[in-house]
Amino acid sequence: MRFEWTVAVRFLREGGLQTLMIIAGAAAGISVIVFMTGFLGDLQADLIRRTLGVQANIIVRPAEEVARPLREGRDALPQVQARVQRLRSVDQWQALRQRLENTPGIRAVSPIAAGPGLMTRGDTNKSVNVTGMVPELYAAVTRFNEKIVAGEYRLSPGDTIIGTDLARDLGVGVGDKVRLSTPTSPGDAYQIRAIYDLGQRTHNRAFAYVSLPTAQALLDLPGGISSLELAVDDLFGADRLAQQLQETTPHEVESWMRANPQLRTALGNQTIMTLLIRFFLALVVAIGVASVLVVSVVQKTREIGILRAMGASRARILRVFLLQGALIGLVGAALGCIGGYTLTAVMSQFVRAEDGTQLFAAQWSGTLYLFTLIGASVLGLAAAIMPARRAARLDPAQAIRI
Repeated sequence: MRFEWTVAVRFLREGGLQTLMIIAGAAAGISVIVFMTGFLGDLQADLIRRTLGVQANIIVRPAEEVARPLREGRDALPQVQARVQRLRSVDQWQALRQRLENTPGIRAVSPIAAGPGLMTRGDTNKSVNVTGMVPELYAAVTRFNEKIVAGEYRLSPGDTIIGTDLARDLGVGVGDKVRLSTPTSPGDAYQIRAIYDLGQRTHNRAFAYVSLPTAQALLDLPGGISSLELAVDDLFGADRLAQQLQETTPHEVESWMRANPQLRTALGNQTIMTLLIRFFLALVVAIGVASVLVVSVVQKTREIGILRAMGASRARILRVFLLQGALIGLVGAALGCIGGYTLTAVMSQFVRAEDGTQLFAAQWSGTLYLFTLIGASVLGLAAAIMPARRAARLDPAQAIRI
């Protein structure tokens, strides 16, 4: 291949400004592709994290109670009333938790006891969702400890953690006491240990966190839990893992995707639009490479005829122009990877959330850039097929006379 490499590089070098322009165009297109690929995952993950608040990736809870008729056949009742869903514990949850912790793909498991409650201070009553949890395990699943804006993230039997908006409604702060009760318990006075902010007023008013044993006593779940919340390694593979778990357990298993179908649809549409943009950018780059090589064939017609007359075979001429396409794609991809990383680093400093935190960060992904280099080389090779075949079909005698 030494002959082909020598001729291909010489033709590109003689192209001068024409070669530089097509390499610059390819690098610009690939930079945008690398930028969109690099930041899309971080942006979607940040959007999910902010939208879902403290919702787990997967939730395992008792299956719904189903009302079944006592008679069958012609004696069956014409109408069966749906059963009221009672607050029930996950059956044999300790063994299930151990099995889930040993399941590949699951990063953390947190037992939860949750149910309706009423928080009172003076003449003000607020309905809340009483959530009992183990602080360390719950933080491993939801990173709830990062949402604490005042106080200390820990729970003793007489402590509670509430949201900023609920604290404002009740006129309380860290160290103050409120009364917490449930339909099954008159409750008692609890001291506010910490205040959280999830960034959503609805969520900041909805949850009152207590220790797991306290919630079990308030909700009449002695030794039981209402759900197991899971964090997974692959955020977008949560639905597939939930389906696998559903096949091996009698409980209801729900992923964040099924719990938030509108968010899932929005993210899916965003991904489709991004793929379309990347496809058309790659198409533009391919057309540009093909156009330049077609012009190069016309400009180098006499040289091609001389090479054919000196004994160069059609296959060699074909490989010369295929190598030109691959080299343009490879050099453009290398420059595009550098440009894409730089663009990501610059944009990450300007595109920020309302609280000033970064929505995404520049990360040097070896896998991404390796596949980009390979893909761009193949793209340039494919774009060069038509002009390469045209060059290989030139008749030496006619080419020299032109």
